[in-house]
Amino acid sequence: MVSPLRDLIRFKDYRTRRISSWDRTGGNLDFIRIPREETVTIADIKGAGCITHIWFTVNCRDRDYLRKTLIRMYWDGEEDPSVDSPLGDFFGIGHGVAKPFQSLPLNMTGGTGMKGDRSALNSYWQMPFAKSAKIEIVNECYCAIDSFYYQIDYEEYGKLEDKDILRFHAKWRRENPCHGVKPEGEDIFKIFIKNKNLRGKENYIILEAEGRGHYAGCILNVDNLEVGEKAPKFRENPFEWWGEGDDMIFIDGEEKPSIVGTGSEDYFTHAWGMQDKAYLYAGSSLHEYDPNFKRRRKCTSYRFHIEDPVRFKKSIKVTIEHGHANTQSNDYSSVAYWYQTEPHKPWAPMPKVEERLPRPDPYDSLTPEERALEKEINQMLDDALNLMWGSLEKKGYSTQLRQIFASSFMVNGLLRKKEYEKAKELANQTLENARKLPLS
Repeated sequence: MVSPLRDLIRFKDYRTRRISSWDRTGGNLDFIRIPREETVTIADIKGAGCITHIWFTVNCRDRDYLRKTLIRMYWDGEEDPSVDSPLGDFFGIGHGVAKPFQSLPLNMTGGTGMKGDRSALNSYWQMPFAKSAKIEIVNECYCAIDSFYYQIDYEEYGKLEDKDILRFHAKWRRENPCHGVKPEGEDIFKIFIKNKNLRGKENYIILEAEGRGHYAGCILNVDNLEVGEKAPKFRENPFEWWGEGDDMIFIDGEEKPSIVGTGSEDYFTHAWGMQDKAYLYAGSSLHEYDPNFKRRRKCTSYRFHIEDPVRFKKSIKVTIEHGHANTQSNDYSSVAYWYQTEPHKPWAPMPKVEERLPRPDPYDSLTPEERALEKEINQMLDDALNLMWGSLEKKGYSTQLRQIFASSFMVNGLLRKKEYEKAKELANQTLENARKLPLS
């Protein structure tokens, strides 16, 4: 039996390394700035090793930055990334929000559950490589990421001794909405008895992979759209529970699933619905019934097969019903985590940024006019900050540094209060002042 605590007693002839965003001048600007529509490589490691821990925290004025920013990882010179996911989803919570939760491989430490909140993001997934490892951050926000802090801890090996060591993978996908079919006007329990699904037809697909390896788990995001009048009936009342769908896993090309569950909450190891609890291997990282967001019906559930990985020798397809026998049409998205041999099968191309955005809800929705104003003001501030950073690099940082941080935080605060005229005036004044800075 392998135990992380027991393993600490053994000496291993490895070198511990770290790549981070620390300020190379010895100052306290321990972050990088990522302009809009740019991709940066934050780690490019040569040789054999294993990434053991990743820590990020991000400050961005785009409320949807956790969905618009992508993380991609490449092992051993491959062209198609083994990891491809929106940032927030990769670290355990979807819908573009941040909130504290704790699991064994992933956690967040901050945030209130609102879009645009900031948090520490941690991953302890083990990520081995034989020749090289590259991590990219893709900024598809409408403005710059003002500060991206990171620490990537890894072990450096002479070579990977074991040829059976698999590569880590993570992939995001979405169906918005799933295409459910249910008889109109029927009581939900008649639907439970009448509708059948033995072969997983039209199930939501969490993972489809070819090769040899094991499935290590997933997060599943659900935006429950079938509430109120849109929900099926239980006697005279709406049945608003999304989770009667069974998990079905097809291994090595089988036509009928050899692993079949008894309901969505059962797969996530809860019962009688999902509880607002986050455990080591399974739970709710974002609960649907949050007392601070009573009208929001979004949730993220997770299940990590760390003690019970699902093995496959040729292929695997991990699926789950959206409602019993796929009778519901909610917005589903997910991240699958798995280990396998390379090369991996390219699967589920990353949708365009507009297709990744979470649906608006009563707590964070803006009118089209307000969204356009936020974008205009933030891009104006971007232009000013670009000039300020140019001055900072050439002339030193005391005055410019105060201006950069003050302007960014003040404009962001005004936008959160929807004081658009004041925010626009401040951004415009900041841009005028930045144009006067000596850059030669």
